[in-house]
Amino acid sequence: MENQFGERLRQLREANHLLQRQVASMLDMDTPMLSKIERGDRKAKREHILKLASIYKADSKELLTIWLADQLFDLVKNEEVAIKAIQITEKKLRSSTKRN
Repeated sequence: MENQFGERLRQLREANHLLQRQVASMLDMDTPMLSKIERGDRKAKREHILKLASIYKADSKELLTIWLADQLFDLVKNEEVAIKAIQITEKKLRSSTKRN
């Protein structure tokens, strides 16, 4: 559960019958780096998301959502008040989107 983004990338890569080295080359990174991203040992950069969505013919919003959720989880996972902080943030986000 901790690395949904990397797992989703692996699923998409395999569904598209691509090797890590092929995708890594398209992203201008080395194969071990992509492997680490898929395993959750490294974080993908935000700018890779649109490129990955294009490579895998996937929904960019889905990938961005999963990537961002993993980022948030990593930020708060060891915090005792994580749930409360997320609830407050959710209220702020809902309020700011109503105004915009």
